Amino acid sequence: MNVLFITLDQFRADSYGAAGHPLVATPTLDRLARGGVRLARHYSQAAPCSPGRAALYTGTYQMNNRVVANGSPLAHRFDNVARLARRGGYVPTLFGYTDQGLDPTQARGVDDPRLDSYDGVLPGFVLGHYLPESQATWVEYLRGLGYDVPFGWEPALRGESERPAEHSLTGFLTAKFLEWLDAQESGWFAHVSYLRPHPPYAAAGEYSTLYDPADVEMPISPVDASERHPLHEIALGVTASAAPREEEAMRHLRAQYYGMISEVDLHLGRIVQRLEQRGELNDTLIIVTSDHGDQLGDHGLIEKLGFFPQSYHILGLWCDPRSSDAGRVVDGFTENVDIAPTLADALGLEIPAQFDGRVLTPLLRGDAVEWRTSAHYEWDYRAFFISQVHESWPRDRSLSRQNLAVSVNNEIAYVQFGDGSYLCFDLANDPTWRTPCADLERVLGAAQEMLLWRQEHLSREFTDMLLGPERHGRWPQELRR
Repeated sequence: MNVLFITLDQFRADSYGAAGHPLVATPTLDRLARGGVRLARHYSQAAPCSPGRAALYTGTYQMNNRVVANGSPLAHRFDNVARLARRGGYVPTLFGYTDQGLDPTQARGVDDPRLDSYDGVLPGFVLGHYLPESQATWVEYLRGLGYDVPFGWEPALRGESERPAEHSLTGFLTAKFLEWLDAQESGWFAHVSYLRPHPPYAAAGEYSTLYDPADVEMPISPVDASERHPLHEIALGVTASAAPREEEAMRHLRAQYYGMISEVDLHLGRIVQRLEQRGELNDTLIIVTSDHGDQLGDHGLIEKLGFFPQSYHILGLWCDPRSSDAGRVVDGFTENVDIAPTLADALGLEIPAQFDGRVLTPLLRGDAVEWRTSAHYEWDYRAFFISQVHESWPRDRSLSRQNLAVSVNNEIAYVQFGDGSYLCFDLANDPTWRTPCADLERVLGAAQEMLLWRQEHLSREFTDMLLGPERHGRWPQELRR
């Protein structure tokens, strides 16, 4: 069996056809949903990219992996999807990026250049084609075609609308993967990590005009200032996270985002077509998800941040050709931390004790199983304040209070802030997260549920082992008797 693990950056759950969007055309994602299982309530565990991907790759919540920002190192000791693949007999090959910073204990001294950036490669992967944050090889490719493109990822991406879609970043990475694929025998494992539909909000070529801004829906407006949490108010005042206030600009932004999604879908279609031509589509496990979502103007915000679900409710597709569950839709709460343990199960491997996520296999089959009734995610915003307290650390512990955790179920959403404040929303009466829950008994129940979640998922690296001649507990395979 082959394994194709695809991530689309900043892809929120309600932005494609299979999820019921009335406007956005995504024939390839729709086809994969019909041929596999769609996870309708699938959540990322953190934002932005490095924290979200750390949870996805290691199957651990942020409270355990402690990747709290773009720049936080990922401890080398963590198991991950690439190491799983190696134990399964594969050579896991990366196309794109993983945004996982080097563990400083693995550095070649303090001058190791890998310590200068967070966009390192997850341990275990070999490189098919690496795209650093600068997107340097794509920019060189464009310059080779005669385009006057400045080096640097943002200006190059802002110009995508002015160039044909065939020269897009997504098209470039797809071509690199297909070149590699054509040289492979069966039994390969590839992670194709696309940057789009990531900002800047400028779709490639003809996709920049695919959707009429007049046809897109307007976002959920923010509540009045008197009702906002201080963190929400701060985010509304930051240029990078504040949505455009003019309706025309907001509609344009959303139309560009949808254009990016349709363009990515086109290139996914190229991959599916090539797998068909190679006779491998029915022998390839395809997993599609994202590291986090995008606010797209909802609650007055853009990008990925805060506590609202648009930044964390993401797409999830699991397409296993060995399964007979084509077209199933899972409505239970699933999470990105579930991907790694489910992959281990699909590869016939033991499920590592490290993983906080659950094996999705029974849910994918439609079995009647006891399952989680809430989804959880976290956002740590200490990066905004780290320069202010750096010199006084560790006496000043205020950075450890710059975070939040969210629990969301069918009827209520609870947000606990590290400074002791909280929010609670009545989703049964208002699913837009604008109406507070006034029932203190329900608020207390939601807070207790979150506390129980944290207690259940404390790190288990050695907790299930007992030293002694009998070696009781869940020991690593190589140390068992």
